[in-house]
Amino acid sequence: MAIELPKNNAAANRVGNTASPLTSARSAQASAAQTAQAQVPQKADSFVITSQAQQLQSVQSKLASLPEVDQKKVAEIKQAIAEGRYKIDPEKLAANIARFEKEMQDLDQDA
Repeated sequence: MAIELPKNNAAANRVGNTASPLTSARSAQASAAQTAQAQVPQKADSFVITSQAQQLQSVQSKLASLPEVDQKKVAEIKQAIAEGRYKIDPEKLAANIARFEKEMQDLDQDA
């Protein structure tokens, strides 16, 4: 079975393929906007670091260069343990552990 297509659709197809006046107007507006933007000189972003920020940055870099562990103190304690001079005070140790635990609980409650 053959399907016959009406011949007047060719004219409709030509009309459908051409740009509508509304589309042409929008394209013209977009082109004009792009041209206007191109003509306006673009300003570069800039910022100024305050003296306080510079000082903070300096302190942070100095702290970063320091070791996390005082190796000299570690060596002294190791030597004291080896020589039997290092005495542990159990009451002081228990008090410090209890204080640490309390501080941890306080931090947990704040969060």
